[in-house]
Amino acid sequence: MPLSSLFRKKSISKIMAEANAGEGDGHSGHLKKVLGVRDLTFLGIAAVVGAGVFSTIGGAAYNGGPGISLLFVITAVTCGFSALCYAEFASRVPVAGSAYTYSYVTFGELVAWIIGWALILEYAIGNVVVAISWSGYFNNLLVNVFHVHLPDWLLVDPKTASTAFHTASQALASGATLTPDQLKNYQFVVQAYNNAPVLGGWHIFFNLPAFFVVGFITWLTYIGIKESKESANYMVIFKVAVIIFVIIAGAFFVDTNNWKPFMPNGFTGVLKGVSAVFYAYIGFDAISTTAEECKNPQRDIPRGMIYSLIICTVLYILIAMVLTGMEHYDHFMGVSDPLAFVFKHRAPWIEKIVSVSAVVATTSVLLVFQLGQPRIWMTMSRDGLLPKRFQKIHPKYQTPSFATIITGLIVGTGALFAESELMTNLTSIGTLFAFVLVSGGVLLLPPQTERTGKFKLPYINGKFLIPLLMALFIYLFRDRFFSSVQHFGDEGYQEILFLVFLLIAVILAVLTFIRNYSFIPIMGVLSCLYLMIEIPIVSWECFFAWMGLGLLIYFFYGRRNSVLAAQQG
Repeated sequence: MPLSSLFRKKSISKIMAEANAGEGDGHSGHLKKVLGVRDLTFLGIAAVVGAGVFSTIGGAAYNGGPGISLLFVITAVTCGFSALCYAEFASRVPVAGSAYTYSYVTFGELVAWIIGWALILEYAIGNVVVAISWSGYFNNLLVNVFHVHLPDWLLVDPKTASTAFHTASQALASGATLTPDQLKNYQFVVQAYNNAPVLGGWHIFFNLPAFFVVGFITWLTYIGIKESKESANYMVIFKVAVIIFVIIAGAFFVDTNNWKPFMPNGFTGVLKGVSAVFYAYIGFDAISTTAEECKNPQRDIPRGMIYSLIICTVLYILIAMVLTGMEHYDHFMGVSDPLAFVFKHRAPWIEKIVSVSAVVATTSVLLVFQLGQPRIWMTMSRDGLLPKRFQKIHPKYQTPSFATIITGLIVGTGALFAESELMTNLTSIGTLFAFVLVSGGVLLLPPQTERTGKFKLPYINGKFLIPLLMALFIYLFRDRFFSSVQHFGDEGYQEILFLVFLLIAVILAVLTFIRNYSFIPIMGVLSCLYLMIEIPIVSWECFFAWMGLGLLIYFFYGRRNSVLAAQQG
């Protein structure tokens, strides 16, 4: 098979014809069209407002201080560029495959497979993190509200428990001074380790609540999109109401002196929260996976993406300012439940409301991600890159039944045993990678003689804007650039990634000047690439290993069974 076959593309008309194909072969069929613009906006909010606002914002606040409000703006603008590019694709290719399908149209089969494989990091593996977070919130709710205590060994994964036990034992034995939160965490893991059942010399740990919630969400997404969207809508209304209440109530406790200094660790400290903050935003693209279940996808998907992104950004900025105004930034060290933390001694009854809302919020995130992954696998199966069973539509519920079950098994098993911190960074890399390809892919879309879509990406000539911004970036980061060049042989991989980014950015700036590329997609590519290089290198190593595994599967199965390969063979 020639090398060119790796980049064979599918036309938009062909993709649309396949998505609209008739029923009756036992595998394919039609999904139920029930979603409107309000439902899509609510699904976007359901996916975005979750663990970020209830958990990871605490660590970001510790590193960046009140300046993390700027990070939310930067991240929102970055996502905004990508969201507009997603909207253009969704308007022209309104099918369920999201970035996978968009890449098939513009870059070809191999890149489409790579991005489909990367999306597993965003949806399936990302949901493992959400499920683990849900377990923590659920346990807090049981303890603080209902005074029910589950055995500690049912609430933690094996690696976290074992590592924390040995770290805790060494710290306590050395007589180290521990903060109250550290002491609480250490006592928890020591107690869990000592009380855990032992089988063959191994202490048994698993996260049972996380597994059960994945099972429940899988069942809900299996029985129908209508039931899923109604559940998501109710959860969104509740959690947004709670967040607005927290913002208003917290405003009465704000001390403006806590906002000084605004960026205590400089812009570098603010950027340390990139992974945590960006992880909060990644769900908006899940809207595009429901395209075949929308009443008017070409009009409503772009609106749903943009509306949800704007609403969530405003909420996140207000929450960040209230939290850092209520407590000095350095008090958030090791705090995993910042919203509850700031009210713990001020208004304990609000803390209980936050505990309930955190469970609801993370449940809605799980729901949207569990909707997204099966629909991407369904689309890949239509193309022959995955077995045919993944495209099977349930005759009664009209959902991708087999793909939904497999997603539930993968996420449920991961939630039982996986460690969450590495998964968070991996999810951010996979998502940013998808955003880069979608933003770049817009530049390669074929021109239309007739516009059938309802959304058109605004054209802003980047001929002079992109080179000027690139020159400004180099000026602002000149010290880092010269240091990286002078110590190239001694630098870590993080700075090498920075130099690679600069090279790519300069090339894109030159091409934009020559070819008059549109400003929005180029900025989408550059901003997402920059956020990628700020993610720790250990996550990059795991990402490349994951991509290597994906390529093996493609060359040994997908390439040989591709629908396009059969047609061209």
